[in-house]
Amino acid sequence: MRLRASVASLAVQGVNRASRLTGKGSGTVAGGRVGLKLDPKLLEDLARGRSTVLVSGTNGKTTTTALLTAALATAGPIATNATGSNMPPGHVAALVGTKASVGACLEVDEAWLPATAAATRPRAVVLLNLSRDQLDRSSEVRMLAERWRGAVASAGVVIANCDDPMVAWAASTAERVVWVAGGLEWKDDAGACPSCRGAITFDELGWRCGSCDLTRPTPTWWLDDRDAVGPSGPVSLTLELPGRFNRSNALVALAAADALGIDPEVAAHAMSSVHDVAGRFNEVVIASTPCRLMLAKNPAGWSALLNVVTEGTAPVVVAINSRTADGADPSWLFDVDFSKLQGRRVVATGDRWRDLSVRLRYAGVVHDAEADSTRAVEVAGTDGDMVEIVGNYTAFRDLLEASA
Repeated sequence: MRLRASVASLAVQGVNRASRLTGKGSGTVAGGRVGLKLDPKLLEDLARGRSTVLVSGTNGKTTTTALLTAALATAGPIATNATGSNMPPGHVAALVGTKASVGACLEVDEAWLPATAAATRPRAVVLLNLSRDQLDRSSEVRMLAERWRGAVASAGVVIANCDDPMVAWAASTAERVVWVAGGLEWKDDAGACPSCRGAITFDELGWRCGSCDLTRPTPTWWLDDRDAVGPSGPVSLTLELPGRFNRSNALVALAAADALGIDPEVAAHAMSSVHDVAGRFNEVVIASTPCRLMLAKNPAGWSALLNVVTEGTAPVVVAINSRTADGADPSWLFDVDFSKLQGRRVVATGDRWRDLSVRLRYAGVVHDAEADSTRAVEVAGTDGDMVEIVGNYTAFRDLLEASA
């Protein structure tokens, strides 16, 4: 390693250690920022000679990274950004202090995938989905797909969700693609062909463009009841994580593990031990109330999690903030079908509880409103029931910290 990179690495470790000791942070970002200031090529140095896998998408990347890391760890140590710090400072913090012989499985923000791929020269890239997310500061979906096309062209292997037209188009430039039927519940951002801008048609056979030859690729991996089916046949897939969307995440992780030489049965068994991801889906106690915490950050994520929530009858706390990490514009609330919560005990909370309350009223959801999120949990759990909590980034973090 270059002298400058060595000095920068020491700075990363020192700043992150100080961050943890002083309680100013979790030690996953601050040091990385300092290290990259000292040496802008630090990530490139840390990744050199290392077998690296990148996982990106609008939704599911933290969970898929955790599942894939568990699978890859059966063959040896794996460095990963387990807390979801998915930009270069988080990547640097995950790799610093580890040997080049240690592999890496890194979650990558979808906008940062091209730069991260250029710096790390990954052995594999996993592409999950693309949909609108914080458009007040992020690129439009088709623009991201165009950038992805260039980013994956030189990757060793791309594991891609063939059910998302944006992802399929982006992955088509890669020399080797493993196509996975990962599902696409949210289709509102995939109506126009990314190649010719014609209309995309969805039906029971998949999807196709009505104006050009872009069509759903034939998957190598798909879900069949409780099994994942791949090139070697069915693999039992039992998860601790709830929801069909997490089974889809696991399917993609399983396909990636197989492409990287891990026996699918071994990989599936390892993934079955993952019961929460950075606090998501964790059962905790807040203000003496048992709760299950879930995070959703955009219409597609909220749609998937509301389907999980509506499988039961527990009271629901919905928490919305609009701080830096959340995005400033909460108008996306009107893209989410909150009518699924009709008939449930619902409490609206968070910094933007008023906006949320208006949206719930339009959706016909009778609810209470409480600005203080901890108090909202108490209100929802008056009868001693388990409370389901769904919040966006900082709302989720606040409630997770309240459970400590």
